[in-house]
Amino acid sequence: MEILDILIIGGGPIGLNCALEAQKNNLTYLIIEKGTIVNSLYNYPLYMKFFSTAEKLEIAGIPFISTAPKPGRQEALEYYQGITRQQNLNINLYEKVVKVSKENDVFVIETSKGKYFAKNVIISTGFYDIPNLMNIPGENLPKVKHYYTEPYPYAKQKIVVVGSSNSAVDAALETYRKGAEVTMIIRHSEISKSVKYWVKPDIENRIAEGNIKAHFNSEIIEIKEKSVIFKNEDGQIHEIDNDFVLAMTGYIPDFDFLNNSGIELQGDCLNPLYNPETMETNVKNLYLAGVVCGGKDTHLWFIENSRIHAEMIVQHILSK
Repeated sequence: MEILDILIIGGGPIGLNCALEAQKNNLTYLIIEKGTIVNSLYNYPLYMKFFSTAEKLEIAGIPFISTAPKPGRQEALEYYQGITRQQNLNINLYEKVVKVSKENDVFVIETSKGKYFAKNVIISTGFYDIPNLMNIPGENLPKVKHYYTEPYPYAKQKIVVVGSSNSAVDAALETYRKGAEVTMIIRHSEISKSVKYWVKPDIENRIAEGNIKAHFNSEIIEIKEKSVIFKNEDGQIHEIDNDFVLAMTGYIPDFDFLNNSGIELQGDCLNPLYNPETMETNVKNLYLAGVVCGGKDTHLWFIENSRIHAEMIVQHILSK
């Protein structure tokens, strides 16, 4: 029975960074990823541009060369998957971790394909796999999409975009420019202040000129086969014709998995308990890295500000 020094759950940028740090320090490790390398990035919209510049997306000091000021999805895939190949990282793909438990001082990690043993476990699973549901009638209809990839399927269709974040704004602008009739349903009184600064004036101008309709302080209350029903700030109910709903309502970590692994979740945002100086959770030798640290506050952590987690964790492991 091989007992690894570290088992890393999640093969995103931060998971890869943890592996590179372990490799640099001659620790035995394995990444287990349920999809492809940087699976979340692979599922991003095809033409997505990062808010961050290339150097802020770098891991392990390996240069990220981009021809544009803001790299896009394809460049990021080339960069992170290229590192995985070049550094010959030890990674199992299309294998899902289903349970993490502890027997004495050794973790037992059960997956869809087998069982592994490790002295330390790092959970770096991000948050992109579970949509933040609206929990309204009709949300399970085939026309409702919680992920947006490209605008072409929505040409000449009546589209409702839910939300006002970057993903919602990108979807609204791209589908509008491919001929969709776009209506935005927004809970708040304005477009989110976190929207990319070069995109925000574009969406605001399209709304002001009436090419994209926007209902602020409003929320959908039901989705039907051929329409959407929503309520505005005055409590008035409206029904509009609709072909597709793009529910860009955000995503959440797998809280059930964290809880079942023994990690305490705190407050309304279910923030996982961990030591910010070591990233160790309330379970000894079980660590968190990356976006998963934020609970429902998924805006707190990004690639650029969580790259440091890998070194913090590995140095804590080596200090024991």
